[in-house]
Amino acid sequence: MDDAVRRYLDAAPAEHRVLFDRLHALVMQAYPDAETVISYQIPTYRVGARRLYVGVWRHGLSVYGWRRDRAADFAVRHADLVGAKGTVKLRPNDLQALSDAELLQLVHAALAE
Repeated sequence: MDDAVRRYLDAAPAEHRVLFDRLHALVMQAYPDAETVISYQIPTYRVGARRLYVGVWRHGLSVYGWRRDRAADFAVRHADLVGAKGTVKLRPNDLQALSDAELLQLVHAALAE
């Protein structure tokens, strides 16, 4: 993991770090060669030309860069989590209700070829 990402995460609230760590583990399991860097001032996973952005905010995590056409089921099942421009806002209690398979759907929607 990039040093800038480590510094970003060190400054994150502990309850949100747990959320990030879960998502990070899933990304790295599915894409072990993914690079983790800072882009647009937030942690970003890069696989070739594809990107998944994960920002830690006051509410929890915001996930950007996934393609709605690749995760339509997720968007329908969790419409309350999907915001403007495809942002998924995950609060600690939301993330507890999501399975790893559902989170991986978002990961693949951003990083799969």
